[in-house]
Amino acid sequence: MAYEIVVLTNMAISILFALSLNVITGFCGQVSLGHAAFLGIGAYTSAILSKAGVPLVVTFIPAMGMAALVGLVVGVASLRVRHDFLAITTMGVVFLFTGIVRKQDILGGEIGIAGIPAPEFGRIGLLVTALLCVLAYLLFVIRIRKSWAGFAFDSIAEDEDTARLLGIHVPRFKLFAFLVGTAGAGLAGALYAHQIRFIGPDSFGFVESISVLAMVIIGGIGSIWGVILSAALLSALPQFFQIIDDFKLLVYGLLLFGAMRFAPDGIDGLLKRLFRRAGGTR
Repeated sequence: MAYEIVVLTNMAISILFALSLNVITGFCGQVSLGHAAFLGIGAYTSAILSKAGVPLVVTFIPAMGMAALVGLVVGVASLRVRHDFLAITTMGVVFLFTGIVRKQDILGGEIGIAGIPAPEFGRIGLLVTALLCVLAYLLFVIRIRKSWAGFAFDSIAEDEDTARLLGIHVPRFKLFAFLVGTAGAGLAGALYAHQIRFIGPDSFGFVESISVLAMVIIGGIGSIWGVILSAALLSALPQFFQIIDDFKLLVYGLLLFGAMRFAPDGIDGLLKRLFRRAGGTR
């Protein structure tokens, strides 16, 4: 039973992490290749506070705040770049973050931070907390999707110049997307730190950024339910098939290739086509 709880908790954290990137890349069309840095910022913030005696739940707000603050800075720096240049800019964030962490003794340096306190409410309590965090963030994201901000995001993702002609304040909504997305990643990082109870710079490298991007693409860019399903599957499979964990990048690369070739709109689009086809044969 304990193993199943760990797997479910990992799935919940991955879903939250993927949803947070989906706000930036899926909703607003801003390609981010450094999202793992914000997961790390949340994890380190929560870990340091917890070791100082602060309860886990209380660390959520500082973890989200620190990640969102850095995300806002990255968002401001990214306002003048698009497409490939934006991807390169955000990719640099993850290398900058890991480089800083490795040189700071207060952050554990190369060794990392061990002995992160276990959650006060146990493993089951952590799972329930993670699920509640996912639910709260999901409802918030759905609310955004159905609001004026969701329309603005769609317009920016489609064509920034046209969005400006429609009267949309593009920089404001881009920054809002980074703010919401990086705050969600920070929350996922706080949960991750207490799930693993050890964090180091290698836990938040470029591979993790590519992994979560794969979850978004395979699920369907911009799709909420497709990304949830993709994140759940891709986080659970390595727990049952060791070969997937050993060759994660190869497996993710093959899945991405297959998605681009046979289901460019991801799991979400594939399921919709199957349902339409099934409905048409009745």
